[in-house]
Amino acid sequence: MTLYIDPPTWPGHGRMWSHLVSDASFDELHAFAASIGAPARAFERDHYDIPSDHYPDAVAAGALEVGSKELLRRLTEAGLRRPKSRPSA
Repeated sequence: MTLYIDPPTWPGHGRMWSHLVSDASFDELHAFAASIGAPARAFERDHYDIPSDHYPDAVAAGALEVGSKELLRRLTEAGLRRPKSRPSA
């Protein structure tokens, strides 16, 4: 059971953001996010959006720093990936 976070390279709402995921369960992810003060509204389908100023808190609490491609690979291999719905053609 490990939590992963990618670098804060995703822009939005005037800030830079990271993604926080679990390789075990959403329960583990929610508990970890709550422990670092991430609000429930920061959860989006299969990850938490973490602002850059909270990135060090997540790492200090035990999240492993990985690149975005590695984070996606681990999330997918864990069977926890929930992609956005694709519109029908």
